Amino acid sequence: MAAQSVLCGLIGDGIDGSFSPALHEAEGHAQGMNYVYRLLDLERLHGAAATVEGIIDLARQWGFDGLNVTHPYKQQVMAYLDELSPDAARLEAVNTVVFTAGRAVGHNTDWTGFGSSLGRELPGASLDRVVQIGAGGAGVAVAYSALSRGAGHLTVTDVDPDRAEHCRDTMRKLFPGSVVDAVPASEIAGPLAEASGLINATPIGMVGFPGTPVPVELLRPDLWVADVIYRPIETPLIRAARALGAPTLGGAGMNVFQAADAFQLFTGVTPDFERMYAHVLMLVDQQSRRAA
Repeated sequence: MAAQSVLCGLIGDGIDGSFSPALHEAEGHAQGMNYVYRLLDLERLHGAAATVEGIIDLARQWGFDGLNVTHPYKQQVMAYLDELSPDAARLEAVNTVVFTAGRAVGHNTDWTGFGSSLGRELPGASLDRVVQIGAGGAGVAVAYSALSRGAGHLTVTDVDPDRAEHCRDTMRKLFPGSVVDAVPASEIAGPLAEASGLINATPIGMVGFPGTPVPVELLRPDLWVADVIYRPIETPLIRAARALGAPTLGGAGMNVFQAADAFQLFTGVTPDFERMYAHVLMLVDQQSRRAA
């Protein structure tokens, strides 16, 4: 019996450092597939392929099974798809496109990735009152995930007040049974003092973005702390929270779960999450050693 052949890729800008090709191809090969995953950096392509509309059309013609989508195209790509999954439509963001019978269908696995990671690593975490820093594309997905898992009160803040308010308004419509509010970044200390959990959905703490999204003096041992960043595996925020004895959740799990969910959409095959998780930890370690 011939092995299943799969052709996928990632569209975005400045994506040379992405782990997606290695992660997807290794899992595909472990499943006995002929799995090819290509980086499609629109900053480096030319002609029609240098536009979102063009690359979607070409992917159809070239026989791609699917595409992942990253910054800054998660909203823009929606205009060139035939259909959106209910969650992608609610979130107004797509990070996974599946090509089936000539149709391009958009999905969002960012929110499922965070929720699965939270449930796996912090199964007993209280969602009574959660503070979230960051309301961009990842932030909206994380907010949706937290509320889907039963967050009773979510406070959102962002350096861009309009973005925080848009996230608040969107979540209020989708989750009328929960309390969702937005506060200026300068006023986060009050809500954080009453919170059971803190989520960082900003780039602060990632390589090239030093610091912590909130002053570490605001952290407490009884405040669980989650970060969407996975490079480094332990951000300064996570390190500070762990030093206090607080429950923590790094971003590696979200990254792997969203990739695993996309893999299943592309192939129809359930991936081995633990194998993918071990692989991404190895990739991060190798990158850290090269940078040292």
